[in-house]
Amino acid sequence: MSKKRTDLVKAITEKGKTIEAEMSFFDHLDVLRGHLIRASIAIVTFTILAFTYYDFIFDQIIMGPGRTDFWTYKMMCKAAEKFNLGADFCVKKLSFNIINTELGGQFTLQLNSSLMIGIVLGVPYLLFEVWRFVKPALHENERKSATGFVFWASLLFIIGLMFGYYIIAPLSINFLSNYEVSSIINNQITIASYFSVVATLTIGAALTFELPIVIYILSKLGIMTPEFMRSSRRYATVIILIIAAIVTPTPDLVTMLTVSFPLFLLYEVSIYVSARVVANKKKAEIEFYKN
Repeated sequence: MSKKRTDLVKAITEKGKTIEAEMSFFDHLDVLRGHLIRASIAIVTFTILAFTYYDFIFDQIIMGPGRTDFWTYKMMCKAAEKFNLGADFCVKKLSFNIINTELGGQFTLQLNSSLMIGIVLGVPYLLFEVWRFVKPALHENERKSATGFVFWASLLFIIGLMFGYYIIAPLSINFLSNYEVSSIINNQITIASYFSVVATLTIGAALTFELPIVIYILSKLGIMTPEFMRSSRRYATVIILIIAAIVTPTPDLVTMLTVSFPLFLLYEVSIYVSARVVANKKKAEIEFYKN
């Protein structure tokens, strides 16, 4: 038993014996600064490109969900016609006008939105730099288990971004713009308010799709377990259905399932990821004590 304890202490001691693990605190800060500078350069580059080609970005991307000829609305009209979903399913009118109420509002909008786009486009490279900084401090088996971190995190971010932009944002804009308390009220929406809604819903969905990555890390740290997630499934179901009911324009089942199904799938994938992490940890412990 004492030999096993000695081996355990030795394994823990040797775990951090890498080149960067033995560096001083200020050396680590210097290395981190280099990674952050490179990531910042990438974000600034994307921001400048977005600012340069802003006419296309504003007309076709930012204002896309605010026009009835947007791809999502066209598909909804085709689906309504093909599957006889009713006239309400087809979006033919968005009841709002975009206005600017500040002298420097349009210039501020271009700066803020260009920076936001630069950050979004720079996320994959930012994740790559984070991985390069963390990787030397990991043990060999931890490196193997975390292989593909940048790819999967970037892929989930992009899928979530597309889901938020093409599904959540247009459905929410349609619902909010056509929601009417009284017919005497006209919707005069500031461009800042419109952009805030589109950016929040789109980036919020992208971050939500990072749930499996977050669960993987929490499971590695022993904070999250598959048992807890399975026992909380019914609460997650209620929350997902509430979100779907809020953002969908009509109370029909098809639209609610369109929004809620990816979120259900995301939760189930997270349970699977957590279960795999826990199983691998138990397997590693068994093999360690066998030796």
